[in-house]
Amino acid sequence: MYQQMIFVNLPVNDLDASKKFFTEIGYTINPQFSDEKAASVVISDTIVAMLLTKPFYATFTKKEIADARITSEVLVCLSAESRQQVDELVDKAIAAGGTASGETQDHGFMYGRAFDDLDGHTWEVIWMDPAAVQG
Repeated sequence: MYQQMIFVNLPVNDLDASKKFFTEIGYTINPQFSDEKAASVVISDTIVAMLLTKPFYATFTKKEIADARITSEVLVCLSAESRQQVDELVDKAIAAGGTASGETQDHGFMYGRAFDDLDGHTWEVIWMDPAAVQG
């Protein structure tokens, strides 16, 4: 059965530093779709973050490239299997040079935290109680 994928394309200032950041928090780089202008970060079987140098990113759009440190252009939200996994991923991101973003959200049935990567892109990590999701 076909599973739709998502490729999140993000402009980065320093491709090598960004690759190091994402591997330090537990993701892998797919060398088949990576070169000196882009890195393919495999988040899951259906989610890939494409990190593009700003000049390369600019070839895909006529719009001004947002500086994610001062302008919010997207909030990327990833699910987690547990509260512990939320904390582990966000703590790894902070240890790798990212920064905490916003406040911890704890609604009992839903728990989340967020971090900004090296370029200021915000990544939310959320756990939801499966019983609450089922209704």
